[in-house]
Amino acid sequence: MKAFLLDQAMARYILDHSTPPDPLLEELAAETVAATGDHAGMQISADQGTLLTMITQLVAPEVAVEVGTFTGYSSLCIARGLSGGTLHCFDVSEEWTAVARRYWEKGGVADRVTLTLGPALESLRDFTEPIDLAFLDADKPRYPAYYELLVGKLRPGGLIMVDNTLWSGHVADPGKNDPATVNMREFNALVREDPRVTVVILPVADGLTLIRKRVTPA
Repeated sequence: MKAFLLDQAMARYILDHSTPPDPLLEELAAETVAATGDHAGMQISADQGTLLTMITQLVAPEVAVEVGTFTGYSSLCIARGLSGGTLHCFDVSEEWTAVARRYWEKGGVADRVTLTLGPALESLRDFTEPIDLAFLDADKPRYPAYYELLVGKLRPGGLIMVDNTLWSGHVADPGKNDPATVNMREFNALVREDPRVTVVILPVADGLTLIRKRVTPA
């Protein structure tokens, strides 16, 4: 469990009373641990996966984007929520996304997903389709740059979801001033002050920020 912000009893209760991952997602999670070791913490939690699927179903995007695919847990969850349209994934690792490709096939969603390998900042600059839904879970120091590209291409009323924005709770601890924590605080402040969007941070796992582009200017 990535329950950094709740006591373990409450976290377990919430998890036990939410829709659990199915066997395919459990298989992917286990393979990720076996294949990536210490990097497995980059994978989203089961409750986040359920939430991503539900949000995708509610938004019903024609064009969805994921920045940071890793072994594919989040992309599988988003792709499963699509009622049409395509999920465009951007990542730099051919090794890890090879796992994702296998699970897209196993999950019957490969026809809904396109993968672009290479630096996402470069690839996103060339992306011309208006984005309805985006999920950002990539290298944290570049969050502001990714965000600026995404919000500029987001349709009015579109939604961006950003992972790890509470950074194990460190963002609220004035005694934590390491570069990673400071970077996340600055990103959260940047989004909060952006007049183009409305924003809420959910205390799910390590923090999930929902950012909706305003239909009319503030």
